[in-house]
Amino acid sequence: MPEASASVPTSAQELDELPLPTRLSDVKGWFHPADQVLFDWFLSRQLRLGEPGDLLELGAYLGKSAIFMGGYLRPGEAFTVCDLFDSPAPDDANSKEMNRSYATLTRRAFEANYLSFHDELPDIVQAPSSGITAHVRADSCRFVHIDASHLYEHVHADIAAAQRLLVRDGVVVLDDFRAEHCPGVAAATWGAVATTGLKPLCITATKFYGTWGAYDETREALGAFLAGRGDMWHGAEEVAGHPMIRISGAKAEVPAQPVSRHASAVRPGAAVQPPPNKPVQRAGDNRRPKGRGLASLLGRRS
Repeated sequence: MPEASASVPTSAQELDELPLPTRLSDVKGWFHPADQVLFDWFLSRQLRLGEPGDLLELGAYLGKSAIFMGGYLRPGEAFTVCDLFDSPAPDDANSKEMNRSYATLTRRAFEANYLSFHDELPDIVQAPSSGITAHVRADSCRFVHIDASHLYEHVHADIAAAQRLLVRDGVVVLDDFRAEHCPGVAAATWGAVATTGLKPLCITATKFYGTWGAYDETREALGAFLAGRGDMWHGAEEVAGHPMIRISGAKAEVPAQPVSRHASAVRPGAAVQPPPNKPVQRAGDNRRPKGRGLASLLGRRS
């Protein structure tokens, strides 16, 4: 995740002044169209094949990717989101990173954004990602998105946790594995490929997708899917004995989008659809009277 803007609100007054999101693109964060396409493909395929498991995100920022992932839950499944939010960092290096990049991050803003699209919050673990295995059962997740600390030691531990928590054919996604300001993520990612049996399925400009489970069938299905799209270039690259797919998605068209309960102001003709397993929600009135901002929305829950 790139460095955060200092404009993210912290006080109740600032929260109340922040408009409620009418569409996913209103939520601040970095979740590019190509990765939305791939999240949709992997998660929809798991649903279609009846693959069991829960969802997990390590590092949430203001909830953009979490909101998207939340649309692919089946009844009885859990979605866990782990982030420090306003808590102190566990060590000096992580504290410096938090102060530099996410000093204004708040859990309240995340919750308000998420509740603009979903009726219930995910299971929130406000703690360092290093302790996630105490909150999520081993062999219980089918999809894990890692976008927490950029420090090598932390990412290395997050990958090890993902390997423990994923079901046999589960998918792990790592953000910022190739960004120049995040060399620790790159080192931990490719180190895992070299030493843990993590198999690289594909990469985009910002994210790495891999599995410790079934590779050939998933990779071939993904290649066939991409071959049918004119908006995303792809090619093969041999990595650690596996024909990993490289993807360029600069022109990628976004897939079906989660629907905000405040979506009445969506432009006429705009394609706003829920993920395939979610019913269309009735758009609410976007004319927000005084006292109906994010702070007020959350205040009704406290």
